[in-house]
Amino acid sequence: MSVTATSAARDAAIDPRSHQTFIQLLEQLYRERALVPYAAGRPMPLRADEILIICRGIVQLFTIQQDGSETLLGLAGPSMPVGLPLTTVDPYWATALTDVDVLSLPMAEIEGSSVLMAGMFRNITLRMQQVEAWLALSGKRLVADRLKHFLLMLAQDFGHVEPGGIRIPMRLTHHQLATAIGTTRVTVTRLLKDFKTEGWLTIDQRHILLQLDPRFPANQLVNPMAQR
Repeated sequence: MSVTATSAARDAAIDPRSHQTFIQLLEQLYRERALVPYAAGRPMPLRADEILIICRGIVQLFTIQQDGSETLLGLAGPSMPVGLPLTTVDPYWATALTDVDVLSLPMAEIEGSSVLMAGMFRNITLRMQQVEAWLALSGKRLVADRLKHFLLMLAQDFGHVEPGGIRIPMRLTHHQLATAIGTTRVTVTRLLKDFKTEGWLTIDQRHILLQLDPRFPANQLVNPMAQR
């Protein structure tokens, strides 16, 4: 049976209007397939005819400038697709920021499945919203504002609510934070110390914990990706 025919048969058994998450849907469709694990820090091979769906963990996406400096293009978490078919940036690569599990899907299989296409559309939209939020962030004149809003975006997209605030469950170096907001590592180090002195954040087990209301009210958010 062809890939398209197989996908169509699976689509018939799944209601694309259901309230299942994209990951649950993929698990139902592809129980027979093994997820590919990558340990934190490992590069993830990308192919021109393949999409990787992040099922667990967080992936960082990079390019490199002519002067050799890296640019952090974005972070992809659970349910989000990454891959060369989704970008025109060159060079472009992905690295596991945390331990991750991914599901590999050929583009031909995605294009032959209305269910997969619908799930992909929703999650590609979230990535577009993230990209635009990052672009808007770059327009803030004060570096302190850029860093604070970037941390709020990370908390909103990936944070875990705890009694003491919002934990950002990833270990970004000061260099990585500096790359993301267009400043220097020294400046990020100084600003993080200032934020700790102000009581706005603490460092716990090498994770940043933002001292926000655990209910995370909308007026503390800066990114439309909250509505997932």
